[in-house]
Amino acid sequence: MNETSLRSTTRVTDQNHEQVVFCQDEKSGLKAIIGLYSTALGPGLGGTRFYPYASEDDAISDVLNLSKGMAYKNSLAGLDLGGGKAVIIGDPNTMKSEALLRVYGRFVETLAGRYYTACDVGTSSPDMDIIARETSYVTGRSLEEGGAGDSSILTSWGVFQGMRASAHHVWGSTSLAGRTVGVAGVGKVGRHLTALLIDAGAEVVVTDPFAPAVQSLLDDYPSVRVVQTTAELIGQALDIYAPCALGGALTDTVVDELSARIVCGAANNQLAHPGIDKRLKERAITYAPDYCVNAGGVIQVADELNGFDFDRAKLRATGIFDTTLNVLETATREDTTTAAAADRLAEQRIREISRLKAVWTPGS
Repeated sequence: MNETSLRSTTRVTDQNHEQVVFCQDEKSGLKAIIGLYSTALGPGLGGTRFYPYASEDDAISDVLNLSKGMAYKNSLAGLDLGGGKAVIIGDPNTMKSEALLRVYGRFVETLAGRYYTACDVGTSSPDMDIIARETSYVTGRSLEEGGAGDSSILTSWGVFQGMRASAHHVWGSTSLAGRTVGVAGVGKVGRHLTALLIDAGAEVVVTDPFAPAVQSLLDDYPSVRVVQTTAELIGQALDIYAPCALGGALTDTVVDELSARIVCGAANNQLAHPGIDKRLKERAITYAPDYCVNAGGVIQVADELNGFDFDRAKLRATGIFDTTLNVLETATREDTTTAAAADRLAEQRIREISRLKAVWTPGS
């Protein structure tokens, strides 16, 4: 450690976060921030996002929002894990290197297990393999290294289960046959979700600005209809809308123009601002909270911590059906929004389980 200038300072930048760690290594170009929202349920688990933020303030804002979201996601998924997230500032296409990833792994190691990292935007399983050379607190590694591999498989499976639960809540049947589903974003998760929907007999309309992804999808599923923009997709006669790309997808304009009775997609942080959930409720649009239905990925990588077994992880991700139904029924029973119901259930579990720490056991 003497040959490189490592700097790690910790400060609490938000009253609800336990810890925020700033990491910098000039030689490799690493500038990273690790945020821990809560470790009440266990060590924080959340991916590392490698992204060219316009400013450090933007990066801080993102890591705080994402780490809080992971705390709620892990809680609602029934995992004994807290909420953490990390961001690396920069363009992964030009800055990513073995040295940068390994020195980042050393910073993760300094947290001594309070934070487990995994893949996110701009990082992949091979990157986790490199990080794992410097720390044991990493998951989402490649199959070749004994890891869980591509988490998009169970992410899409969980969204599909949430969609079935939403259909049961709205129409009294889990069947999606004959339903028209609009999928915005056909990257890995959107592509897998589209395949599941077609197999279930749904009609699928998609949009994605990345033409090769769309063409690849059409090559395998020629029945898919394609529109050019998200605005055009919103204007379609849809039963279900599935945002599977960027956050903030549910704006006032989108909610006002949407014909779908259900919103259920894989994108994180879909509500553009507080109050959108109330507008959805006013329009009788059932919103399946994003962090509830997209938890299949974290369930998959969390299973790796116990020695990965795909069938076991898939069975647990299938439970997103029951979790989603519980959220929707709670919202109806308490006459609140589904977003508020999901938050309440997640917070309730954090309070109840963290209280157990007050009971002393040998070795605690």
